[in-house]
Amino acid sequence: MSFDPHELDRSYARGGGDTLGQYVGKTFLWMMVGLLITFGVSILAWSTGLAWRLYVSAPGVQLVLLVGILVISITLSARIERMAVGTAVTLFLVYSALFGFTVSLYLLLFELPSVMLVFLLTAVYFGALAAYGFFTKADLSRIGPILFAGLLFLIIFAVISLFIPGLTYLDRVVSFVAIAIFLGYTAYDTQKIKAYYHYYAGNPDLLAKASIFSALQLYLDFLNLFVRLLSILGKRRS
Repeated sequence: MSFDPHELDRSYARGGGDTLGQYVGKTFLWMMVGLLITFGVSILAWSTGLAWRLYVSAPGVQLVLLVGILVISITLSARIERMAVGTAVTLFLVYSALFGFTVSLYLLLFELPSVMLVFLLTAVYFGALAAYGFFTKADLSRIGPILFAGLLFLIIFAVISLFIPGLTYLDRVVSFVAIAIFLGYTAYDTQKIKAYYHYYAGNPDLLAKASIFSALQLYLDFLNLFVRLLSILGKRRS
């Protein structure tokens, strides 16, 4: 999804439309709904033993889940402007549920009180950077290329680590880098919500879909931040 920065000064003229604050609030509400579904599914899968069966007894299912998550993510990113609002919402909710099975793996690896503590810490960090992104007058679009370069570094490192296991000693350093990147993305993506709000002024349908797309971006920022903090601060099961 893209927008023209030269048009951001257009006023929001929809009759009876949401204010900027209401629109941003609804976007974050969608993000929280996605997180609730993800963590609800992960806890259910962990408490019933389904997570253990998925990752130990039926490892092939992991690949199916990964493919499903990637397909939905690519579909939302590439076609959200052309799909119905209901379809976008449904895909986002299904994506959140599927991701819950992935998160359930961390409940197998880390003690539950530790996971809960890191979740709360993630919420504090995320909330602080989201507030900065919303209230700052600085143009955060300038750091977009830097954040994207950092994201590419994380992906390349993860791929190389599959073939060179000896690089695992760098995991802690890379996790700190990842935390900085996703904190930056949190502020950046929050400010983009305001850009979408102005850019799609007068088109309620596209505005609603932009909200879902932004919620997905913030959802991924939160989860990536959570996973990286957990890898550093989490207490593993003995």
